Amino acid sequence: MGGVEALDVSSMTGRVLDQLRAAITSGELEAGRLYSAAALGEQLGVSRTPIREASHELARLGLVEIERNRGIRIVATSVEALLQGFEVRLMLEVPLARRATRRAQDEPGLRRRLTEVYERFREAATTGDAELTLRTDRDFHTVLLELSGNDRATGVLREQRDMVLESGVGTVPTSRTPLECFEDHADIYAAFVAGDEAATGAAMSRHIINTATLLIDQESRRRSEFHDHGVGDRLRGLLG
Repeated sequence: MGGVEALDVSSMTGRVLDQLRAAITSGELEAGRLYSAAALGEQLGVSRTPIREASHELARLGLVEIERNRGIRIVATSVEALLQGFEVRLMLEVPLARRATRRAQDEPGLRRRLTEVYERFREAATTGDAELTLRTDRDFHTVLLELSGNDRATGVLREQRDMVLESGVGTVPTSRTPLECFEDHADIYAAFVAGDEAATGAAMSRHIINTATLLIDQESRRRSEFHDHGVGDRLRGLLG
């Protein structure tokens, strides 16, 4: 019975975690505001235990701060957190994209996997569905990274992308249309299919810096603390 009970608690915590992440993304749970475990439990119809367990995972992801005996405070995404995330992407995603390109030349099945998700990405963007475009954008990057064969790095980067999406900060549709988002990946895919490792890396670098610049510029129109960070120069500095 104990094993079944543990499984039930784990499943409940997972559901609560998903609900809280969605509420943070949508803005239902407001940045800077403190929420007690009791109030959140009542809102979601669960006890305090899964709320507390989910809160620890949210804190690990940087989405909330836990205030002892008071509850959780939703963290507003900072410019420094975003920039550090994009730096991580440049340091890991660029060489892994090159590696995936190299591996795919010897295994046609790998190339087909990326082509399939790329076509789904195109379809989503063509319909103008912003949410679906963001999901297929993430899928495109995830599959490309999985093709590199480094599961640990892929997991780190997937978590980083999820953190940005869950913060509610994104360039689609605020700063670019779904189709413009898709087209910003065209040179990455073309270089991958051509088997040009250097071109894949260069295209990925350009894409990451472009996305970072759009995102910081977008947020600077809403929040003064996002001004004047020289995002392009800072990120390009990592590339030597």
